[in-house]
Amino acid sequence: MAKVISTLFISADGVAEIDPDWHFPYFDDNMGRAVTEDYDAADVLLIGRETYDSFAGAWPDREAAGGEDAPFAKQLGDMRKVVASRRSPEFTWRNSELIQGDLVDAVAALRADPGVKGILIPGSISVVQQLLAAGLVDELRLLVHPVAARKGRKLFDEGDAPYHLRVAATEAYPTGVIRVIYTPAEAPGAVGYDDVKDQVPAGN
Repeated sequence: MAKVISTLFISADGVAEIDPDWHFPYFDDNMGRAVTEDYDAADVLLIGRETYDSFAGAWPDREAAGGEDAPFAKQLGDMRKVVASRRSPEFTWRNSELIQGDLVDAVAALRADPGVKGILIPGSISVVQQLLAAGLVDELRLLVHPVAARKGRKLFDEGDAPYHLRVAATEAYPTGVIRVIYTPAEAPGAVGYDDVKDQVPAGN
């Protein structure tokens, strides 16, 4: 079964709607390597309409320009791109297709497709939120920037139940960015103060 991987740049206070002013000053070779690992783990990009429009408005031109980022732009262009949108967009970027029907059903089918190696969701906050709620995100890969953005859309929305996560890997970069890879986890057993009071620091 293919993994569904969400990769996000995020602030210390949970804002995943990136602002170039607080994102790019922290981008370095380490972050570039992490992003490369994320894209190499998948052969399908799953993106929302806004992310698609942003990517399609930039990467084809960068590929055509033949600059330093042209090989990555070509990699993106060559990947299969599955777009979640309530409207039918006019696709201008090769290998792009619209999800037909329900998002959750479509992703479950992609995940079970033996011909799919991995499904990567870059950005696309609303798509990630829906798939988290459906239990269809296998890895949450966060590049946590050492900044409290204080405004912008956050990754985790309001809900009735918490998401419990297991830390699968961490890295700290010289810029202060921390890469954290989470996987879903079972909720821990019920614990109250009486269960932990023997671990409370003793007074002097």
